[in-house]
Amino acid sequence: MLKRTDLKGVKDVARFLLMTEIHKTEFSPVVVQHPFTANGIVGISIDGKVRLLDITENEDDLNIWRNYKLKCIDTAENAFGIYMMMNTAYALTFLKYAKRYLSQKDFSSILVSAWIKAENPNCDVNLKQSELVSIFRQADPQILMTQSERKRLKSLPETVTVYRGVTSYNAKNIRVLSWTLDKAKAEWFAHRYGENGTVYEARIDKSRIVAYFAGRGESEVIVEPRYLKNISVQKSE
Repeated sequence: MLKRTDLKGVKDVARFLLMTEIHKTEFSPVVVQHPFTANGIVGISIDGKVRLLDITENEDDLNIWRNYKLKCIDTAENAFGIYMMMNTAYALTFLKYAKRYLSQKDFSSILVSAWIKAENPNCDVNLKQSELVSIFRQADPQILMTQSERKRLKSLPETVTVYRGVTSYNAKNIRVLSWTLDKAKAEWFAHRYGENGTVYEARIDKSRIVAYFAGRGESEVIVEPRYLKNISVQKSE
């Protein structure tokens, strides 16, 4: 990893992602999938006036929007500023392709932000589980976690009990990176949105935990999924 971020390289990655296709959904034009937007109807400021553009059907609007975003990329002063332009669902994808141009400091800062902000980072179709684990292993723990988070991770026993709550939305996503030390939080995830979900319990060696995040009150541990042991369903409380 570079000692200093190659901003030109990061911008080249952003430009490439900007020019990828707008993927429509059943809710289009309101909802789309694209690295720079989740909305097919976008508003930009032109000559001090806000203009609404339909980037799903109007080629001229799409070109105007892309040119506007290109100017934003060109004038960005740092890599984090470019990352903040990304659609949250594609933040880890951006990190994957921009990694070769990033310093470890910038890489780690973007990773922790992207992971925490993403709704379901375990299921990013553009990254395999092994890639996600590798990404975490390459990050600087001093930046990835706060001092108290690092201390909490260090204090864990050699074999750790972890929990995961799932609903019908992610019922098949069991052997994934994101678990919690807090069974009550797993229960909350299993029953949010009014669902009668499932809570799983597992064991994992502390050496296979790559990060701990206390933010959002989730007591989240990022694990290497293939090393999870004794996965079992827990009775609801």
